[in-house]
Amino acid sequence: MAQINPSILSADFARLAEEAKAVEGADWLHVDVMDNHFVPNLTLGVPIVEALSKATATPLDCHLMIEDADRWAPLYVEAGAGSVTFHAEAAAAPVRLAREIRAKGARASMALKPATPIEPYEDLLPELDMLLIMTVEPGFGGQAFLDIMLPKIRRTRELISKHGLELWLQVDGGVSATTIERCAEAGADVFVAGSAVYGAKDPAEAVRALRDQAVTATETAPWACGH
Repeated sequence: MAQINPSILSADFARLAEEAKAVEGADWLHVDVMDNHFVPNLTLGVPIVEALSKATATPLDCHLMIEDADRWAPLYVEAGAGSVTFHAEAAAAPVRLAREIRAKGARASMALKPATPIEPYEDLLPELDMLLIMTVEPGFGGQAFLDIMLPKIRRTRELISKHGLELWLQVDGGVSATTIERCAEAGADVFVAGSAVYGAKDPAEAVRALRDQAVTATETAPWACGH
């Protein structure tokens, strides 16, 4: 089942509680945490996540684009995140960190930048609940989708199938009505959409329309046959 996670990076930060309510039909609310070190942008941190978790019934999917993920990721679980994604490039001990996130009661996810291959992390996949493939360079919303990531999505889906894992495969960056079907066909089943949702007149309808597109594309995708 395709899941749509609107990114509040594209929302009005002065009205976060209202913006969260505007997409209550979404599966998760994607929260981009940036520290101006791992990526050249600064967004929000633990206190905002804690406040947001109390303001919406939609579970929070926190994507940590920060250094020292081993130290900070567990704090986001404590702040109320239902899923916490750390970057492979920022984690000193990814297996230990994934286990700590799970032990605290959240889903553990690992993200890969566009230039980071999936193959070296094959043995880690059973430790994760989700893998995020960035389809733009992390740091800013509104970037154009990188088509060169589609083969990587396919290879990741093949590895997930090879090991018989119930692992969600998320894509983030440039996901819109014109790109979501290609992502779904390649093997993604969780889609982060920022401007495609919050830039629409009716964000809730945009979520529904994107989900319908993804579901339709998945039904005819080779990887999903018999899935």
